[in-house]
Amino acid sequence: QAQLVESGGGLVQAGGSLRLSCAASGSIFSINVMGWYRQGSGKERELVATITSGGSINYADSVKGRFTISKDNAKNTVYLQMNALKLEDTAVYYCHANWRYYSGDYLRDVWGQGTLVTVSS
Repeated sequence: QAQLVESGGGLVQAGGSLRLSCAASGSIFSINVMGWYRQGSGKERELVATITSGGSINYADSVKGRFTISKDNAKNTVYLQMNALKLEDTAVYYCHANWRYYSGDYLRDVWGQGTLVTVSS
């Protein structure tokens, strides 16, 4: 089974930057969309940003202008560049993808294990 492996979380001061990476490893036929979600303490998981195979991008209003999502198709990897971080960006960030293992397969929902981003004052 293919999986998503995240990296890049950590502790950063408010106003600072971090870059998250998420690589899909294993045998995959096609990836429909990849993206990032986050879940703060005591909160529901929410969308941060997504990018489709065609390059269409969607951002949550709370991160527009500060976060940038990008992907490397050759590496099946998605990135999240986070700038001007705020205290309220503190959360576990989860990578997500929809993909097919073979032609005709249904779309599979896959989640990474999560990486913690802590923004301090």
